[in-house]
Amino acid sequence: MENEDVDLTSWMNEILQSNGFNPESADSFDRYALIAGMFLLSVVLYFFVKYVVLKLVAKIVEKTENKWDDMLLCPPVLDSVAMLVPVVAFYFMVPLAFEASDTRQLFFTRGTSVIMVCAAARLFNNLFVSMDEVCNKMQRFKGNVLSSVFQVLRVLVFFLATIFVVAVIIGKSPSTLVAGLGASAAVLMLVFKDTIVGFVAGVQLSANKMLRVGDWITVPKANANGIVTAVNLTTVKVRNYDNTIVTVPPYTLVSDSFQNWRSMQESGGRRLTRSINVDVNSIRFCTPEMLDRFRKIPLMAGYIDSLKADNEPKEAGKVIVDRPTNLGLFRVYLGLYLESLPVVNTELLYMIRQLQPSENGLPLEVYFFSRQKEWKKFEEVSCGVFEHVYAVIHEFDLRVYQKPSGYDIQQLGALLKN
Repeated sequence: MENEDVDLTSWMNEILQSNGFNPESADSFDRYALIAGMFLLSVVLYFFVKYVVLKLVAKIVEKTENKWDDMLLCPPVLDSVAMLVPVVAFYFMVPLAFEASDTRQLFFTRGTSVIMVCAAARLFNNLFVSMDEVCNKMQRFKGNVLSSVFQVLRVLVFFLATIFVVAVIIGKSPSTLVAGLGASAAVLMLVFKDTIVGFVAGVQLSANKMLRVGDWITVPKANANGIVTAVNLTTVKVRNYDNTIVTVPPYTLVSDSFQNWRSMQESGGRRLTRSINVDVNSIRFCTPEMLDRFRKIPLMAGYIDSLKADNEPKEAGKVIVDRPTNLGLFRVYLGLYLESLPVVNTELLYMIRQLQPSENGLPLEVYFFSRQKEWKKFEEVSCGVFEHVYAVIHEFDLRVYQKPSGYDIQQLGALLKN
């Protein structure tokens, strides 16, 4: 190595003297000129690697059938490689310009080492980002804890890079610095408390399959009701249906309760339960004339014929029903109506039931599961069903209970005046 140093410096000295430098000036500038030449050589190497080697690699990657390698070897990763290669080459060329005992070699070596560590950290950071994107595109890894793992690895890369840079600058071993940081572990845990807690919470959310990107969740405490767009190391981003973004710490979802609608979206239907208040004064036994009139209502002919054909009292549970009521027939009609709708999933539970009566009348609840689970279409189904319910209830001589409004009072006053 020393012979190479002498040959290179002597060769550069002769070049300087041949270009008009006197021997004293040539002795002073020969090593700096050699460093400048090495720097230019590194720049040429950078452009060669970036525009020749990596361009060839990019073309080969594009021709492959797999898509993951296109995302893994993305432009940021290739640019980081192109930056790292000439820095490493310059690092190994520095000893060719100076003797080992020369302080200038120590200066250039340490400076190049710092740049090399930063370039390597940039490369690994971009590589982990690309790997995260690859995993998010793959269905089996989508919404997994790997995203949090890659974020931890990125933090670890920059943490280790900082240690190596400080170690190079002060001339100490990195292991010595790490040992010294052991005494400051409590301080580090305090500084990175949110990161550590967020990572552990993210692992719990993913391991228990509690949350993943694309889920519809409701977190009343955080005023969040929307779609999960990102699960990061320290935050879970939820896009509400008013297009606002709510960030929720992962440990909040672990320590407190939240509602995930994923199972509903994956099931056979979305539940719809709503009641209509019936005026109890309009409930009565059916007369033969009423039965003949109700028979003309679609879907009711077959059931009413079966009532007339069987004169024996029918048993409903433990109650003997000998005379049908208009409310009972209305319940039967609503059940038949739900069965006739293709949008109703009749394989799941559906029923018409009475709730506890109150001063507002007798609540009659319609309970079924809609095949349409998307919000807008679900609301259209809900509106369509209950518009029909409100319209048909009068066909059974029933009244919907409604408290008197100002218009009702005006009408009553007008009648009294007349």
